[in-house]
Amino acid sequence: MSKKEELNFEELMIKLEDITNRLENEKLSLDESVKLFEEGMEISKECNNKLEDAEKKITILINENNEIKEEDFNTEV
Repeated sequence: MSKKEELNFEELMIKLEDITNRLENEKLSLDESVKLFEEGMEISKECNNKLEDAEKKITILINENNEIKEEDFNTEV
């Protein structure tokens, strides 16, 4: 999958499911299987990156002295 092809998380998951189904149900050569597996791993990494990015954008509500305040969720120290 090319970097210029920017798909959202749901579209990536559909592609990953398609690859999984092909690997499980089709009679593929070893080379075809390895190529699909590699593509699936790349998509999986991209999905993971999108999930991590979404997690960083989540806001946390914190109750301090009976006041609710919003803070950006930041996993970096």
